[in-house]
Amino acid sequence: MLSGRIVLLHDNARPHTAAATQELLDQFGWEIFDHPPYSPDLAPSDFHLFLKLKEFLGGKRFGSDEELENAVTTWLIELATEEYDVGILKLVDRYGKCLNVGGDYAEK
Repeated sequence: MLSGRIVLLHDNARPHTAAATQELLDQFGWEIFDHPPYSPDLAPSDFHLFLKLKEFLGGKRFGSDEELENAVTTWLIELATEEYDVGILKLVDRYGKCLNVGGDYAEK
């Protein structure tokens, strides 16, 4: 159950697990959720946001990297807050399932 405080979920990349990073996070007093190894489906941007971005970009062509960047930036700004909330709520369920199998994705 979430504590009502700030909860941070980040992967096990070296910059995230470095002692200096851990000390800073401790100073903030944030609750840290462990991220099981090899569990990319716990990143909200991967399973929720990028799927919608893929739909938005489908079939479109851009004349330059700048055009693409502007289109994506505008899309992100216009994306409703509710969409972000839905992604976070789905994350809670996914994280629970991952914990129930101990991070072992071989179990189905």
